[in-house]
Amino acid sequence: MNASRKSGVAGTIPFNNAAERGLRGVALGRKSWLFCGSDRGGRRAADMYSLIVTAKMNGVDPQAWLADVLKRIAAHPAHRLDELLPWNWRKAIVSHAQAA
Repeated sequence: MNASRKSGVAGTIPFNNAAERGLRGVALGRKSWLFCGSDRGGRRAADMYSLIVTAKMNGVDPQAWLADVLKRIAAHPAHRLDELLPWNWRKAIVSHAQAA
């Protein structure tokens, strides 16, 4: 049997280590997230988690991205907000550094 296909269900379900690692943070934080304080707090926590995971999926350091976006968003033109999205952020940083 192929080692990548071993599982508890007769070897029919492949392991997906990337997905398992991605969910590890969810499992570890589950008890903490029960105490968000309110439904609104829970929604805010879900929004933040979504932003962090999106940044990670695009190969961007979430802390650096959020810090930079929060610093720039007030003065950033509304018609160019797409530059601040994680999948465009790196390009914006490179072009901003080249312009300076």
